[in-house]
Amino acid sequence: MKDLKNEKILAAKEAVKYLSTGQIVGLGSGSSAYIAIAEIGELVKNGLDIKGVPTSEKTRELAESLNIPLLKIEDVDSIDITIDGADEFTADLQLIKGGGSFLLKEKVVASLSKQEIIITDSTKKVEFLGKFTVPVEVIPYAQNYVLAQIKKLNGTGKIREVDGKPLITEQGNVLIDGDFGLIQDPAGLADQLTRIVGVVEHGLFINIATRVIMGVGDSTESFTKL
Repeated sequence: MKDLKNEKILAAKEAVKYLSTGQIVGLGSGSSAYIAIAEIGELVKNGLDIKGVPTSEKTRELAESLNIPLLKIEDVDSIDITIDGADEFTADLQLIKGGGSFLLKEKVVASLSKQEIIITDSTKKVEFLGKFTVPVEVIPYAQNYVLAQIKKLNGTGKIREVDGKPLITEQGNVLIDGDFGLIQDPAGLADQLTRIVGVVEHGLFINIATRVIMGVGDSTESFTKL
């Protein structure tokens, strides 16, 4: 039986080795990222001088509780390094993210980052993306239109709900979880989704990650951009 939490801890401990004093650090969201933030909190406690940029309110609250100094996204021109998680990744570093509903802020922070390090357990590596659905953030006014367009792309879409009501993101949008089966051309699908009117962002992270650190048993394995 795999100890997935321990794999995430090992990956997080490896990822924070890339941090150094004076950096601006993007702080991801989700279970893996929160483990990394706890590790960063310990480093800050022991003298590491960094400033963090959170990707969600939950991340902000956690970072503040650990006394990690924070910056607002509008006050930074670039981010030195971001540590975040993923729902799936391939060996060539294409990702699906957004299971936690924070994909829009995560992608903004990732796009500003010189390095985007993804940490995962060993269940997240796949040959083809798509077993996990692709989250698509949509303005509520356009949700039915977008659902119809996803169908035209040979996919099926379902509005994500919490307690029987549509989940509303921090930006006031809804999420459609799109099922496209195994995705042979993630970049092509990403482009098609971006072109749909009403789509704010989607969870396909194409050519954004620079390194994935995956916990495997009692060790880690790294994947880097070729």
